[in-house]
Amino acid sequence: MKLKKGICTAVLLAMMLPAAAQKNENDMDRIERCKETYTSLFGGEALTGEGTDPEFMDILQKFIFGEVFYVGDLDKPTRELITCTTLATMQTLPQLKAHAAAALRVGVSPVQLREAIYQCAPFIGFPKTLNAIATINEVFKEKGIALPLEAQATTAEDERYEKGHAIQYPLYGDEIARKMEGVPDSMGRDVARFLTEYAFGDIYTRGGLSVEMRELLIYCILTTIGADAQLYSHAQANVKLGTTPATLVAAVVQCLPYVGFPAALKALQAITDATARP
Repeated sequence: MKLKKGICTAVLLAMMLPAAAQKNENDMDRIERCKETYTSLFGGEALTGEGTDPEFMDILQKFIFGEVFYVGDLDKPTRELITCTTLATMQTLPQLKAHAAAALRVGVSPVQLREAIYQCAPFIGFPKTLNAIATINEVFKEKGIALPLEAQATTAEDERYEKGHAIQYPLYGDEIARKMEGVPDSMGRDVARFLTEYAFGDIYTRGGLSVEMRELLIYCILTTIGADAQLYSHAQANVKLGTTPATLVAAVVQCLPYVGFPAALKALQAITDATARP
């Protein structure tokens, strides 16, 4: 039974990936693709053979920039937003700094990058998010971008629940409120309210990123932290918002070099499960 499920998963995922991601003899080889992509992101040269570990860098650069960047139909700004979100979640701050600069280089606006980092907070907590904010702010200062950036809040204090619920309910219903009903002393109600007011009311309603992009990036956060219980429902939410399964798969593949195969395969299985059922 497990074998059959695995085969079905492989077939479904193969169908999700666009034909452009399949190997084509007329395409550039991965070394050419690697060099072109790397230069567009960082302005330097890939595969230099320099440094203390040139063989490992060769493997890394060819795989990420020569292969992964060519899977799916994501543009470079979206790929870099995904990468920055993943690196912020992992707290790999030196790599986040490099990719934050790359994101700006390929057309991500400072506000878009900041919003991608801000929305990590409900999933990884405030301290780690502050670390990531400090890292991207270093990049902004180095690029001569004035801080603070323009405000993006759209929700008044007395509207947080109403506006948050208006986004949350069509995507998730009252799932969290129901799950929190058995928590002692009715504190589960507080947790459910916090989720609606803070995660949705304070964060989702901000400008700078569409709800669709926020959900796509959140799926990448959940992929990175291996959030089993949330992957399925957020895969469904992405599809409800109009994101195709193929795009969602491509986003997970973009995370793969940073999070590793176990986390990526778990997230891909959740997409398969969420989109295979009526």
